[in-house]
Amino acid sequence: MSDEFPLDPGVCHLNHAAVGPWPQRAVTAVTRFAEANARQGSLGYPAWLAVEQRLRERLAWLIGADQAADIALAKNTSEALSVIAHGLPWTPGDSIVGIAQEFPSNRVVWESLADQGVTWRALDLAGSSDPEADLIALCDDSTRMIAVSWVQYASGLRLDLERLGAWCRAKGVLLCVDAIQGLGALPFDLKRFQADFVVADGHKWMLGPEGLALFYVRPELRERLRLRQFGWHMVEHSGDFDRTDWTPAKNARRFECGSPNLLGAHALEASLSLLAEIGMDEVWRRLQARTEHLIALIDARGFELLTPRDPERRAGIVTFRVPGESSAPLYQSLMARRVLCAQRGGGLRFSPHFYTAFETLDRAMAILDEIRCESTSVS
Repeated sequence: MSDEFPLDPGVCHLNHAAVGPWPQRAVTAVTRFAEANARQGSLGYPAWLAVEQRLRERLAWLIGADQAADIALAKNTSEALSVIAHGLPWTPGDSIVGIAQEFPSNRVVWESLADQGVTWRALDLAGSSDPEADLIALCDDSTRMIAVSWVQYASGLRLDLERLGAWCRAKGVLLCVDAIQGLGALPFDLKRFQADFVVADGHKWMLGPEGLALFYVRPELRERLRLRQFGWHMVEHSGDFDRTDWTPAKNARRFECGSPNLLGAHALEASLSLLAEIGMDEVWRRLQARTEHLIALIDARGFELLTPRDPERRAGIVTFRVPGESSAPLYQSLMARRVLCAQRGGGLRFSPHFYTAFETLDRAMAILDEIRCESTSVS
């Protein structure tokens, strides 16, 4: 994998839960796209659209959707969630159930419905040993949706979407899944999970650029979402510019009001082609081996693991705390020494990917040892 990820030798990239590096094939695809644009202008536009179509097909494959026409391309996760939140018909007194520790994108958007009389009820994971049961327990006759992240961005907790999806479908409650911390790391099965909405930006585990996101709406629900963005691209006959009558596209393109992000499409399509070649089962097997290795290194040092130990409850995030030490200065020192990580959930968050060398994990922890040793000698 060194040919695909020629990271500088001094960089320990353990930050895929924030922004992942592009594989070399994505760099090549963008370079070729830019050079063709510079030399030939838009002569290759039909070919560019073919790349965008392949991207939709790859995203459909990634979540297990029936067809590429079910996939819309949003600018980011927040935009897609906003289309859902402000497109559904709410009634004063309706409620949405979620998680208190969510990333702001999956909290603010639901709180913004308060002026419509919609209540957001949040489960505090700190007091929950069975989050699915506790989420369900927060629901009542007023609940119209459960909106959660598949994998929590700080702790790395992975929810049992199959369990939630089965309950939601049986009760007629919508299930909205922010899958950004799982897609590209482990397999997603739309039919098993029965999610009504799936959203995920491509710049983390999918190894693509910022500014392009997957947006899936169950086909039966498309027309329930009131459209609030309009333009030439979202109409049924988008190529007939002289036509004066119009209707929204029947497929997921109805959620894309204007010109596509073809630069981003070239990068993300190339990145996903790598995941497709390896296969998501194999990607997950390799990533699990790396997270297990990292947890063993954490345990050997007596650090406190904040991420669940149960493999069924984990994805690619490993968050831990060094007892008796503040995470903030440790994080700053790690970043200064080119160990790319994050400070989340009261600890240090390491997020390797399937290609990360085991030696990189060893080196990152050795650097942390050096930082702690230097801090002790100074004090």
